[in-house]
Amino acid sequence: MQPTEKYPFIFSDERKYRIRRHLAFWTFWWITQGVLYSVIGYSGEPGYPVRLANSITESLFYMVAHIGLAYALMYFVIPRYLLKQKYWLTAIWVLICFLGAAVISTILSATIIPEIEEYFLHNPASQNSLRLRATARIHLSLMAGLRGGITIGGIAASIKLMKHWYVKEQRNLQLQKENVEAQLQLLKAQVHPHFLFNTLNNIYSHTQNTAPVASQLVMGLSDMLRFMLYECNQPQVPLSKELKMIQDYISLEQIRYDDQLDVHVDLPASTDNLSIAPLLLLPLVENCFKHGTSHMIEQPWLNMQVTLENNNMYVKLMNGKVNEVAKSSHTGIGILNVRKRLSFLYPGKHELLITDEEEVFVVNLRIQLEKMPLTKKESGAFKLTYHE
Repeated sequence: MQPTEKYPFIFSDERKYRIRRHLAFWTFWWITQGVLYSVIGYSGEPGYPVRLANSITESLFYMVAHIGLAYALMYFVIPRYLLKQKYWLTAIWVLICFLGAAVISTILSATIIPEIEEYFLHNPASQNSLRLRATARIHLSLMAGLRGGITIGGIAASIKLMKHWYVKEQRNLQLQKENVEAQLQLLKAQVHPHFLFNTLNNIYSHTQNTAPVASQLVMGLSDMLRFMLYECNQPQVPLSKELKMIQDYISLEQIRYDDQLDVHVDLPASTDNLSIAPLLLLPLVENCFKHGTSHMIEQPWLNMQVTLENNNMYVKLMNGKVNEVAKSSHTGIGILNVRKRLSFLYPGKHELLITDEEEVFVVNLRIQLEKMPLTKKESGAFKLTYHE
């Protein structure tokens, strides 16, 4: 169970939980501050209820500086600088935020707070002394403002960082669990791979002369299986191999449609040693056949275009669909898995836009890829070999 489901009040980003959580925090801080400062230096005059009302009211106004400081740290400094490891900029902005909060507190001490004390305590001398201290001894007022700012700023920043690290740790644990499950599934799929390829080799040999179409199907299927079993255990594979596997898959589908499928595939001539997470594009292509062309009785078509610009790969997939096909193909398991893998493997480095129109299904994908050193020749025709 995810933290947002187990502890929604603390971790959920839903509006109702966020509002309740923030209101509870600031109410607690306001009451705590009011009670704390009502007993500091209390000499018995005036009565404590009056003193408490005065302290509670002053704390409410000082919260203007505290709220501004806390939210500046939580939603500006920490995510934009600290979590991105920009430590010098973090230190500069923290200093600016604390000084800003101290200045606001000083202004309040010189303007509104004396009026509050005069209203509750009926002590004009106290009112004048507060104004004098705030204006003539600015450094003391700034230090007093910093004292409260450091406390609330430290609490707010600690809560933000602990929440961030807890969610990140839970996400990593979930990812490790899914990784183990995926490896188990892969191990199940790899039972007796030599037997599988030997059998395909026998079928290929027997059908090469008598059934050339079946022979071609076996060859393409073997090429795809070899890629899945022996290449996909790496976190990254050459983009050229991924695209070749996609090409093989589309070729098999063309044979299945008995060449009635209108296919246009435009792939880059060179991939410039770029790498990609294995089997990332296949579910998108499978989705085109499963939810689009397989439902079309007449003139099924598919268009795929892959372009490279610097290290960015742009993929555009289009396929025809009939009006009766429900607009739910983009919420299938394959598409959801692609979205999830993209968010984990390429955070902030991808864009996926799916358009489900009346007669056409369009997928636009951009991924910022990385280069990898080549250890062996990527190109070359596939040869079905016998495994001893």
